[in-house]
Amino acid sequence: MPKEMLPIVDKPAIQYVVEEAVAAGLNDVLIITGRNKENLTSHFDNVPELEQTLEKKGDSERLDKVNEASDLAEVHFLRQGQPLGLGHAVGRARKHVGNDSFAVLLGDDLIDSRDPLLERMVEVHDQRGASVVALMEVPPEQVHLYGCAAIEATDEPDVVRITGLVEKPSREEAPSNLAVIGRYVLRPEIFGLIDKLEPGRGGEYQLTDALNTLATGGGEAPIFGVVFGGRRYDTGDRAEWIKANLLLGVEHAELGDELREWVIRFADRLRGAADSSGAE
Repeated sequence: MPKEMLPIVDKPAIQYVVEEAVAAGLNDVLIITGRNKENLTSHFDNVPELEQTLEKKGDSERLDKVNEASDLAEVHFLRQGQPLGLGHAVGRARKHVGNDSFAVLLGDDLIDSRDPLLERMVEVHDQRGASVVALMEVPPEQVHLYGCAAIEATDEPDVVRITGLVEKPSREEAPSNLAVIGRYVLRPEIFGLIDKLEPGRGGEYQLTDALNTLATGGGEAPIFGVVFGGRRYDTGDRAEWIKANLLLGVEHAELGDELREWVIRFADRLRGAADSSGAE
C-alpha cells in the first residue's frame, strides 16, 4: 500500500493533504503518482454501485462520506514515469501549471488543520511576489535528515529571507536548525531552473538545488520561508503515523470521547508499570 493511502483515523493521509489545499483556496489539484499507486487514483473516483446501494438504503451519512473524496476538488493524476527525485516530479507538472504560481504539498507530510500553514504561505507569496517554502525548527541531531536553510530576518517574525539551502547537511555543516518541510508555494520560473539541474545521488534531481539558485540570487525573485510552529505528522515514519492517529483521533467528533478516556486509562497503566519497575 502506498504510504499516502495509510489511514489516519478514518481516511487516508492523501485526503488530508487535498483538504488542506482546498482550505487554502486551491481547488485544482494534480497528483503526481508512481508505480503501484492505482488505489490512490481510485480513492478520488466516484463509486456508482456503492453510492446507489447506500442511496436505496437511505444511509445518507455513509453516502456523504463516500462522496466526500470525489467532491473535494478537481483532481487530476499524472505518472512521474521514473523515480528521479522531487525536482523531476515537480517538473512534470509544467504543462498543467502553465505560467501560474502553484503549491507543492508532499503526500506523506500532514499539517494539522488546526494550525493553518498553506494559507499563510500563499499570503506571503502574494505580498512579496516571491516563492515561499515552509521551515520548521528541528533538533540539531536531526538536521541531516532535511534540507536546511541559511536565513535573514524580515520585518515579520514568522517570515525569513532564505539566502542558501543545503540538502541533508551534517550537524557541523548545517547553516541553521531550520529544516524545509513538505510545503512550497512556487513561481513558475522554478521550471526553468529545474531544466538546468544536474542529477545528484542516485540519479535524482533535487528540488532543493533549484530553490538554492533562487536563494543565491539566480532567479527573477528571491525566496522566503514561513517558520511553522504548529503540529506536523510525518506519515512515512511508523511512530509518527501512530502518533498522528492518536492525536487526531482524540479530537474526532465521533470517536474522541471514547479514545480520550482510553488513552488516559492506558497512560495510568503505563505510569504504574514504570513506577513498579523503578521500585524494583
